[in-house]
Amino acid sequence: MSAIPPPSLYLGLISGTSADGIDAALVEFDGERPKLLFARTYAWDPALRERLVALGQEHTPLLLDEVGELDVRIGQAFATVALRALADSKIPAAAVAAIGSHGQTLRHRPHGRAGDGRLPFTMQLGDPSLIAERTGVTVVADFRRRDLAAGGHGAPLLPALHAALLAAPGEARAVLNLGGIANLTLLPPGGEVRGFDCGPANGLMDAWCRRQTGAAFDAGGALAAAGRVDTALLERLLEDPWFALAPPKSTGRDHFHLGWLQERLRGDEAAQDVQATLLALSVRTTVAALRAAQPKTARVIACGGGVLNPPLMASLAAALGDCALDSSAAHGLDPDAVEAMGFAWLARQTLLQRPGNLPSVTGAAGPRILGGIYRA
Repeated sequence: MSAIPPPSLYLGLISGTSADGIDAALVEFDGERPKLLFARTYAWDPALRERLVALGQEHTPLLLDEVGELDVRIGQAFATVALRALADSKIPAAAVAAIGSHGQTLRHRPHGRAGDGRLPFTMQLGDPSLIAERTGVTVVADFRRRDLAAGGHGAPLLPALHAALLAAPGEARAVLNLGGIANLTLLPPGGEVRGFDCGPANGLMDAWCRRQTGAAFDAGGALAAAGRVDTALLERLLEDPWFALAPPKSTGRDHFHLGWLQERLRGDEAAQDVQATLLALSVRTTVAALRAAQPKTARVIACGGGVLNPPLMASLAAALGDCALDSSAAHGLDPDAVEAMGFAWLARQTLLQRPGNLPSVTGAAGPRILGGIYRA
């Protein structure tokens, strides 16, 4: 077991499935307990975000030169955010042990492409060497591929942190991350931690809202609240075989994207009804997955951007029945900062030569030290 270093600071950076901004979290570790010192979401350059959202679609072509250029542009954006976060928090770069940078996922195919002989891969861009050069801080990045190489999905990677922060000895809990994709961490008292993606959360709703209104997301869930669930459409959406897969399982925008939705529309649906149906899809698939995997869950603790969508949270609470639904804020964790905190924690795990994955979650052959280290 590695010795615990003195209290130290780590900066976590992530842009999630929806590419709605770059989240930064400055985390202090005193022993094993992380303490959030600063968190903020910084906007993407609009043109770059537009391109990233488009590239999340299944059939969007991408030239090799553009991959290289995007790697640099995303790296520049992450470096700028790191410097802004340090300036805004008034923390000098020299005080930060490392930056944990997730980057931006362009493709996540843990099963490979159809017909490719099962060659799984995951691709996150954002040149870590450039981030280290511009900030003068060591960077840990490329967290997912080592788990994939060990036969896992490379996702979800935060259940170990969820367990450390939110497990309770006398209560069966689940942590629900409502990002672009919804994922669950199962925390049975005294039992093995498990976790998996359970379907789209905000990603499809954001994309549909953007197409229909021009807004990046459905603020306050207003568009969904104005509509009615189209039960026939909902059933067509639920027929996707992915929902029936057993864990370990993970997914992304390259599966649940606008083209996927468009193939299942009749074409005469009202925009608000489609939005209401997509919200119902998120609720239905999440609750069904939870009941199948941990039927005696007493409390669900939600984090991620979906916590700020009142109709989504109300619908989840109703569907969960006697199972309590909390925001992570009620447990002292900013819902918007949990993922970025996770990548600060993962960076520390790597520097301490400790595993960052949980094989019971990802399906990997065993615990693995994740990511590469890019020295300042």
